[in-house]
Amino acid sequence: MAQTCGASGGKTVDDLARFCCHNQDCHDYGQRGADNLTVCMRYGKHQLLRLLYCRSCKARFSERQGTPLFGAQLETAKMVSVLDHVSEGCGVRKTSRLIKVHRDTVSRYSLLAGEHAQDLHEQLP
Repeated sequence: MAQTCGASGGKTVDDLARFCCHNQDCHDYGQRGADNLTVCMRYGKHQLLRLLYCRSCKARFSERQGTPLFGAQLETAKMVSVLDHVSEGCGVRKTSRLIKVHRDTVSRYSLLAGEHAQDLHEQLP
């Protein structure tokens, strides 16, 4: 969550503690809250997504890298709604009608989220 800092003349200060470097060659790889990340720019339709920069290895990557949302064209609220419906047991066609997206979109995001969950499950002890 970004906060406005009064002493910085109205600039926003981004909380990056939940992010980590994705470069496997970086000595800060996978370490959350290592204070090595900064926001180097914002991108997307409404400039809401952040491009992060690792001061340790000089790599740049999206804040969405490593998530099912990376590279998504669908707006975030719709994507989350699709996954909420599917997780509650709604079928692909019903979710498609309710969210007003194509059923292939529902299937694609469900598959991406499932693969991500499986990978995460395998990594955790």
